[in-house]
Amino acid sequence: MSVTNSAPPSDSSGSRFTPLVVLELASDTNQDAIAWLLSRIRDQQQDGGAELLVEQLGPGVDAQEKENPNVFLVGATWQRLLSGAEDVGLFKEFNDGSMRGFTCANKHDFKDYQGDGDSFLSMAECQYIIKHLLDTLRAKQETHVPGHSEVKLYPGKSIVRRLQSKGILVQVFPLHEKEELKRLSFSWYGKVKLSLQPLDDIRHYYGEGQALYFCFLEYFTFALVPMALIGVPYYLFDWEDYDKYVIFAAFNLVWCTVILELWKRCSASLAYRWGTLSRKKAFEEPRPGFHGVLGFNPVTGREEPLYPHAKRLLRIYLVSLPFVLLCLYLSLYVMMIYFQMEGWALSVHDQEPSFWTGVLLFIPSIIYAVVIEVMNLIYRYAAEFLTEWENHRLESSYQNHLVLKVLVFNFFNCFASLFYIAFVMQDMVLLRQSLATLLITSQILNQFMEAFLPYWLQRRRNKKMMRKVQKRRTLEDKELPLAEQVRLEADMSTYLGTFDDYLELFLLFGYVSLFSCVYPLAAVLVVLNNITEVYSDAFKMCRVFKRPFSDPAANIGVWQLAFEAMSVIAVVTNCSLIGMSPQVKAYFPDSESQLILWTVAIEHVLLAFKFILSFLIPDVPKPIQISLARLEFESLEALKKKVMILVVHIHDVPLLGLLRCRWEFRQMSLILGRMCIYIYI
Repeated sequence: MSVTNSAPPSDSSGSRFTPLVVLELASDTNQDAIAWLLSRIRDQQQDGGAELLVEQLGPGVDAQEKENPNVFLVGATWQRLLSGAEDVGLFKEFNDGSMRGFTCANKHDFKDYQGDGDSFLSMAECQYIIKHLLDTLRAKQETHVPGHSEVKLYPGKSIVRRLQSKGILVQVFPLHEKEELKRLSFSWYGKVKLSLQPLDDIRHYYGEGQALYFCFLEYFTFALVPMALIGVPYYLFDWEDYDKYVIFAAFNLVWCTVILELWKRCSASLAYRWGTLSRKKAFEEPRPGFHGVLGFNPVTGREEPLYPHAKRLLRIYLVSLPFVLLCLYLSLYVMMIYFQMEGWALSVHDQEPSFWTGVLLFIPSIIYAVVIEVMNLIYRYAAEFLTEWENHRLESSYQNHLVLKVLVFNFFNCFASLFYIAFVMQDMVLLRQSLATLLITSQILNQFMEAFLPYWLQRRRNKKMMRKVQKRRTLEDKELPLAEQVRLEADMSTYLGTFDDYLELFLLFGYVSLFSCVYPLAAVLVVLNNITEVYSDAFKMCRVFKRPFSDPAANIGVWQLAFEAMSVIAVVTNCSLIGMSPQVKAYFPDSESQLILWTVAIEHVLLAFKFILSFLIPDVPKPIQISLARLEFESLEALKKKVMILVVHIHDVPLLGLLRCRWEFRQMSLILGRMCIYIYI
């Protein structure tokens, strides 16, 4: 699904542009507000505008149906995109093969820059630049949005974020590019093959954030192969005695530590090659939903809402934390109901053993697995509401608090029953059965909810749109005109990012690292799930959801910390399972306390070994460290030369221009000082 090959619209001056981003305003938006917003988007940069091209989308084929007329296409000249690439600090490959921050002054020194640079920037990069320019569009002296006196403005306020928070701006999304998407779809999921994913193509089309997720999914799948290969013979040959899982648990401890440390190096190598490793993070603007009393930001000096940090902490500790604890209690209560059902099914089977009573033994676990998924979904909405109510100023802070809430509940909800079975009931047969049921049921439900259901809904939308178009004409190639294609993409579900995808991998990693020594086929099931996950995620990215904006990420963010925390818990869990094994208990026939002390001691030794191993394995490979240090040194040397040239020319500057030179010299000195402090740190 993409914009068709129909001619792109033109702006008021008649110049052609390629539509890249869609702005949809509410259908009841005042015309004065629309005219004001469009003029600000079109205004020159020196006048406080975004200097972009924007045109209203024409009516659809069927004029009788009600359509929102306030849909606008946004594009930009190539010169504006190049200057925007410099503004956002985009890194591109230099002629010497290194990755450097792009500057218009040195544009001819960058690899692949030819002529006017039409093919220098990818479409995803162009769309990211346009989004950045729209987000940084600020109010000047306006006190409110024209035609909407209730929507207050003040100098320096982000216009787009304000319109989003008030519901005037319904959505902003990038358009698909038909031919590129078709090629990516074919190489990604169009044919069943045993090969690596086209990560560079994914990064080129969707950005580094999406590419890193699919790279981690692929890496995690390959890392599970040794576990699966070892687990199959363990499962097939005399596993019922549970006397041989000590070796498997010990291997599990080393495995979960090594793969996470090696992933850091793999991630750093990719981020360096893609130019995001050394890219400085942009200054974060307040979230669209952030509110507070109007005041001055001490960092930017701009007028914006301020919210007391103490008040936010009170909301977190007095409302959010008790709510999370209450949800954990409800999860524990549901778990006890599950154990009662399990006991009832076991008693029925013991009284009259048969095939159907044997099947009945699995029913409580299946019901419990479904209930877990439903509870996780309901809690997710509640956690989003609470985190929004806490009124975090920055998007990163909002995401961190949301991730923490969701991870704590999901971990407890999914693994509490397994911990209870393993360490309270000490029933390894039931633990193995429950783990297998949870794994299989959750994978089936996730595949249905994440891929098949959205695909079915989107297919209905596509058929409806095609029927509407064919009322007026017959399309030989079954492609939609521009207006219909844009409106079809506007009706698609919005892709909410990689949060749910990483959460699913986090839980699967937990199943494998915590209890796979009891059920060695867990790694095999997760490998099979990940293989289907690659195809289903690729399919929904290309066919089901709107195209997301590029995310110039350098790593997987807070999820790296979450996986490492899970690996620490895995050390404790596997050591405890080893201590409970008959092989180890045989060495301590008379003293259970001595067994516990030895188990705790070995656990501490393994944790120390884990942290030493993480220290010895550098996160960034040595060649990349050298390259980054060399680029930093060259930047400092170039800045020193500029300062010296300025000092030499000060003597030749007339008196009237001396003040400006002093200001420029002061600015360069401040920059140089900050860079030196940064390197020292």
